[in-house]
Amino acid sequence: MQHIKRFFLELAYNGTSFHGWQSQPNAVAVQEVLEQALQKVFRRKVETLGCGRTDTGVHASQFFAHFDLPADLNFLAEKFLKSVNALLPTSIAVYRVIPVHADAHARFDATQRSYEYHIHYQKNPFKHHLSWQITGGLNLEAMQDAASIIKNYNDFGAFCKANADNFTNICNIYRSEWEETADGLIYHISANRFLRNMVRAIVGTLVDVGRGKLGAKDMHGIIQSQNRSAAGASVPACGLFLTQIHYPYI
Repeated sequence: MQHIKRFFLELAYNGTSFHGWQSQPNAVAVQEVLEQALQKVFRRKVETLGCGRTDTGVHASQFFAHFDLPADLNFLAEKFLKSVNALLPTSIAVYRVIPVHADAHARFDATQRSYEYHIHYQKNPFKHHLSWQITGGLNLEAMQDAASIIKNYNDFGAFCKANADNFTNICNIYRSEWEETADGLIYHISANRFLRNMVRAIVGTLVDVGRGKLGAKDMHGIIQSQNRSAAGASVPACGLFLTQIHYPYI
């Protein structure tokens, strides 16, 4: 039996031109492009497994994936990073390669994940595809109240994409709050896990509160309903960033 070494890659990507992280037929995904670069560097097929999945157009300022190599294949981290980044498009960057124990798992070992959703008010060519432009004012105080209510619950079926086939809708939310910026807002949310499309559905519901379509306290009934149709529409993918992943050994 061949002995292997496992490594984590820390990377970031602008998801605008990708159909998410996970490789799929007839669409270009981040995983596919990364594995092609790794294959050229190591001159062998390299399969990666990511810390999660991001949807089409969603970005990641921090993302981890693991891969295995034969134990007798040695390489210098600095040289590897230079080589792989030279092969990757400007929309993907690899920052670190980290030796880990053989059973380390990029997805299942993550203890906390954090996302941001960016909103701006004024047309800005430098935020195109990186933030969602909203015209008209939002009631930030009401949105903040509604965001805080989310931390009182752990069953988020109301914000889960239909037919997502999750084994459970239970998520432990550690942070849920808005930050005001010079020209907009950033929503911060952290949890041990997220359901598919969950953050975009939550933000859409909070924006409905900000627009006066819902009251902040309506969030209780929406969450308790566990009904996706009770919540707001999902916001565009362009403003969503996966920003941080925590592991007990990194």
